[in-house]
Amino acid sequence: MVKNKIVRSLILVFVISTISVSTTGFVSNDFQISKHMEIFANMVKKLHVNYVDEVKIGELVQTGIDAMLEKLDPYTVYIPESEIEDVQMMTTGEYGGIGSTIQKREDYVQIAKIYEGFPADKGNLKPGDKIIKVEDKDVKGKSTEEVSNLLKGQSGSEINVTIQRPFEDKPQTITLKREKIKLDNIPYSGLLDNSTGYIKLSRFTRNAGDEVKEELEKLKENNDLNGIILDLRNNGGGLLNEAVEIVNLFIPKGQVVVKTKGKLESKNNTYRTTREPVDTTIPLAILVNENSASASEIVAGAIQDLDRGVVIGETTFGKGLVQNIVPLSYNTRMKVTVAKYYIPSGRCIQSIDYSDDNNQQESIPDSLRPKFKTQNGRIVYDAKGIKPDAVVKSKEYKQISRKLISGHFIFDFATDFYYKKDSIAGPQKFAITDKIYQDFSDFLDKKDFSYKTKTEQKLEDLKETAENEMYLESIEKELKSLEKELHHDKDKDLKKFRSQIESLLKNEIIGRYYYQKGEIIAGLNDEKQTDKAVSLLKDKEEYNKILTPSTH
Repeated sequence: MVKNKIVRSLILVFVISTISVSTTGFVSNDFQISKHMEIFANMVKKLHVNYVDEVKIGELVQTGIDAMLEKLDPYTVYIPESEIEDVQMMTTGEYGGIGSTIQKREDYVQIAKIYEGFPADKGNLKPGDKIIKVEDKDVKGKSTEEVSNLLKGQSGSEINVTIQRPFEDKPQTITLKREKIKLDNIPYSGLLDNSTGYIKLSRFTRNAGDEVKEELEKLKENNDLNGIILDLRNNGGGLLNEAVEIVNLFIPKGQVVVKTKGKLESKNNTYRTTREPVDTTIPLAILVNENSASASEIVAGAIQDLDRGVVIGETTFGKGLVQNIVPLSYNTRMKVTVAKYYIPSGRCIQSIDYSDDNNQQESIPDSLRPKFKTQNGRIVYDAKGIKPDAVVKSKEYKQISRKLISGHFIFDFATDFYYKKDSIAGPQKFAITDKIYQDFSDFLDKKDFSYKTKTEQKLEDLKETAENEMYLESIEKELKSLEKELHHDKDKDLKKFRSQIESLLKNEIIGRYYYQKGEIIAGLNDEKQTDKAVSLLKDKEEYNKILTPSTH
């Protein structure tokens, strides 16, 4: 009886949806929509009645919705009622919870990071704590998503979390009061080398523009600045209007920052700067990488197109699509792509054409791409993200470093270190000494750490292929000789790549004592991209040369 009601409700939803779509006048072929909706609803009903096994209607329809949306783009998604809180998180940066990140370790989930000043921090939870229960629910075998959903809840509500702390025999239960968790748009801002201002912007949620303005004004008021660095690396974007507000801090009032163009006339908009700027002349550097997307690309692209500053780092992600969240029935939502955005030069930075099944747009060389010009006349190209004015690659992690991260060896050593040492020097002064590094090497010996280099893995693949194709016997001697030659020595690798491994250790350890802000400060001391930005802002001749069109 209940299932019949579910089926009837689904059919009713489809019928209502069809009627509402038909009356908008936006769809050219209402009959096709009505026809296929009726077929779909009828098929669901027939499956429920006739299929040999019990059919879970909700899961079946969810699968159908997901498969349908996969034909479009990865940003057009269905949001069930259970994930509505995640929608709030996307737009405001807020959610009700305890203020931590978690990671899966074998059968359990453990605390990975703690955000300063939030319930997890107040309740003395620490990275490395294994979560055993949430309330009375045993979470063994649960995924990070499942445990995360249990930890989230109404702000002000209490929650009991049972943890197993490293180096302690008995689990303990900690009572936390959930709070509205608002992650900082700006986790850190400050001064580099006495004269260069630095602002790290992690997201574009509500008030991001005002927050950047406040930090910019503080830096200008308290220091004699020779330039400003706005760090948008690993910033996946957010609210478009906040991107416009941030560009407005450096660009005069009335300037076009971005245009959106869609199928519907209502989605065609021009976004201009609306306020008086804070500073239109101070040298400006925007840091980006391959994870800088959407609103980050609007800011970087507009600054580049208007020749207001230099972009440094790696080519950005290339997301030039605009999404709106629209309501559906039963308190569900859909995030749907409604337009593309175009920055001042007229270019669209979208890298992948999702309407083309081949999706070859990313591989098109610049010589075959449409050319656009910046305000000064510099040549730029569309459909490939934002290419920096000064390309500086991110640090490439060696195989040993990747294994130390993925195997949680860096994480576990930092946990061990934290419980043995009450305090350390500040983020700018703490260093990995010979003693600490030797302790780390000894720690790895106890953990039986081993790994394969990429070359060793390729050699194994070659041996397997040779065996399958019956060539192994004839080349086995040569392969063994090569294998012996390539065999790496863990201790030698620890010495050879010490600089990179030290950096990873330092950041992880500093994070235990000084949270996210400390990690950012520590990382700034060991970054080629930041160093390039500082030097370029000081070298006015080189800075101006970049912003001047080539005469070739």
